[in-house]
Amino acid sequence: MKVLIAATPLMGHINPLLAIGRLLAERGDDVLVTTSAAFAMKVEGAGLRFASYPDDGASEFRETSLPAGPERYRREFERRFIDPMPVQAEALRALIARERPDVVVAGSMFLGVLPLLVDAERPRPPIVTVNVSFLFLDRPDRAPVGMGLPPAKTEAERAHYAVLGAGMDAAFVNPVRAYTDAVLARMGLPPLPASLPHSIAVLPDAFLQPTVPEFEYDYGTLPPGLRFVGMLSSAPPSGQPRPDWWPELDGGRRVVLVTQGTLANHDLSELLEPALQALAERDDLLVIATTGGRPVEEIGVPIPANARVAPFLPFDALLPKVDLFVTNGGYGSVSMALAAGVPIVSAGLTEDKAEINARVGWSGAGLNLATNTPSAAALRGATGTVLADPRFRKRAAMLSDALAGRDARHEILSALDDLTRAGPRSDRSRPAPSAPLRAVPSNDAGSPARHRRAS
Repeated sequence: MKVLIAATPLMGHINPLLAIGRLLAERGDDVLVTTSAAFAMKVEGAGLRFASYPDDGASEFRETSLPAGPERYRREFERRFIDPMPVQAEALRALIARERPDVVVAGSMFLGVLPLLVDAERPRPPIVTVNVSFLFLDRPDRAPVGMGLPPAKTEAERAHYAVLGAGMDAAFVNPVRAYTDAVLARMGLPPLPASLPHSIAVLPDAFLQPTVPEFEYDYGTLPPGLRFVGMLSSAPPSGQPRPDWWPELDGGRRVVLVTQGTLANHDLSELLEPALQALAERDDLLVIATTGGRPVEEIGVPIPANARVAPFLPFDALLPKVDLFVTNGGYGSVSMALAAGVPIVSAGLTEDKAEINARVGWSGAGLNLATNTPSAAALRGATGTVLADPRFRKRAAMLSDALAGRDARHEILSALDDLTRAGPRSDRSRPAPSAPLRAVPSNDAGSPARHRRAS
């Protein structure tokens, strides 16, 4: 099988797509990856063929002239993901014509597939979208996507969510949809059938959600192409080198891992620095911190005696040794922690992090501080609570068991194989219907019970 993989040039978006590429290459498929030239060595190092498209730094754009809020987030979203859409679509069409792939596999924020999906006139191969974040379907309880709200339990909450949703629609959702439709119109194409997030999920021939239903809200009836596939490790086969302090991980102290990820890490005073300060007096803990690629010298506080810091760390080897994960809420690292059964303290609101962190708290696997700038005191209290209360580790272990019980390799390969045999769906222009949110019971830890749903 010939496979064309399209990835947004961000580390958290590239890694899961490369994991799928390696999986396909291992069974003998011909895999070509397109992303920006900055990731050429990473793609080729994974043993995959590479073709670049010009990203021009769009994926890392930051709107520094505006304060935090809907206007800034909207502008960053438009510049990072919507503006590159025509260039990405042109690159895809050229590669499809040249390579004639049996299937295209794209990351969920590689929006260059949308012009191909809404174009009913031009033939195309089947398109599979692999989500790199939470499941962002329109909520049946009318909660606005992006605010980190748990499922509504009462009619009063639903009414309140509707009011909040109207405000979010006016400030973000509707302008983003109109912006996207304008780009499509300039390409001579029809508009989206639903909001942009919902369209991303329902337009592709298959939409792969790399988690289990237990870590997602109950959306009622799901789109026909959506599959929960579990988690495929994104670590390359060779792993990463271990720092010289690695043996200390087995020294008897409990281990706390702290990260701000690889995108929202331009200001380490938001989480990493206060976390180091919060735990500096805990001699019973070994604090491991990663800057996500930024120089360690950029940390603006003294490194405590109980802390070890590195730009990057091999999470696949590290997390089994970790007792607590402190994070701003990147989807990939949160998923890896849960797969290892590690409870979480989360604090982050940018990009998709409010929603991811809300699921951390809702699932019972950790505490969500629901802020972008937690204080050292708040982090000290939260880490102490999660380390002391076994219910958090119990819930994380339950999610770990659920992830382990789903064969991601089989789920992903069978989804691609089924699709290449069946071809593109004929109903791709219609958004999936929503159904009323069903009440979700709680277990003895006050966290959600397992869902019963199709997947």
